[in-house]
Amino acid sequence: MARNLGRSVPLQFYVTEEERRFIEQKMALLGTRNMSAYLRKMALDGYVVRMDLPELKELVLLMRYTSNNVNQMARRLNEGGQIYEVDVREVCQNQERLWEGLHGILDRMSRIA
Repeated sequence: MARNLGRSVPLQFYVTEEERRFIEQKMALLGTRNMSAYLRKMALDGYVVRMDLPELKELVLLMRYTSNNVNQMARRLNEGGQIYEVDVREVCQNQERLWEGLHGILDRMSRIA
């Protein structure tokens, strides 16, 4: 059953078979199957952008790896142990890679408009 989420005004328009296929192709490119949501978004905003950012997945993995290292170092310090310079250096290098990757993604996003 469809949910209207408080929407009470129906809109209806007609398209040709070719136009419908074209709309469905654009929806497939965005990875959406909800035609109402897609058409509403297009009518309200005029465009939909889907960015393919495989490097974002890499950055998330790097962030997870780095946060695990930081947690291990904190645990060692809290237990009265010591951390090694090589560990701190590795965390700093990973942080630098994260910042560079995020800067690159933000730069690409800023050029969309």
